[in-house]
Amino acid sequence: MDTILDTINQLRTEGYVHDLKLAWNYLHQGIPELKILHDEFVIDKFYRFEGESDPDEEATVYAISSPKHGIKGILINSGGIYSDAIADEMLAALQMKKP
Repeated sequence: MDTILDTINQLRTEGYVHDLKLAWNYLHQGIPELKILHDEFVIDKFYRFEGESDPDEEATVYAISSPKHGIKGILINSGGIYSDAIADEMLAALQMKKP
């Protein structure tokens, strides 16, 4: 997929309908706030986008599922996970794992 929007639209058709946000030691989907801890979700796939002329345009789109909570959602992180103040457990859970 060429753009972040194309990627999001494709993931929506695959059932990733929740917009997830990153907090210190959990993911959440807004109101009512559902806290998804680092051991309660799986990164099903991810897409990295790099700005051709500006490194600040870098972003990673994560397709995330949580069997415990029965949801699938999308987390967009611009600038990389290292730029956010998050707990070590969340950092490890969001690492790019090689198959």
